[in-house]
Amino acid sequence: MLRYLPFLLVLALWIYAFVDCLNTPEEDVRGMPKLAWVFVILLFGEVLVGPIAWLIAGRPRRTADGATETPGRWIAPDDNPEFLKSLNKDDLKDDPKPE
Repeated sequence: MLRYLPFLLVLALWIYAFVDCLNTPEEDVRGMPKLAWVFVILLFGEVLVGPIAWLIAGRPRRTADGATETPGRWIAPDDNPEFLKSLNKDDLKDDPKPE
């Protein structure tokens, strides 16, 4: 059973890189067009060159808070730190409490 572990790890990385590439928006892909990255991952996946190249050179860079570097993209309110900071606890005082 342990002899299958390297094969399964390579397969898992191959699938992860392929799905990650497909789910990445076209404007966020670096280096080559998205379709070219898909072919690189599929053709060179068995020797790990394609998936590792995608993770290093093609994938969009992420900042410390996990967001991509693309400015102006819409962020959900519960993931937006500026929105969460703008919430004021004093607004709760204005609401009448049911008694």
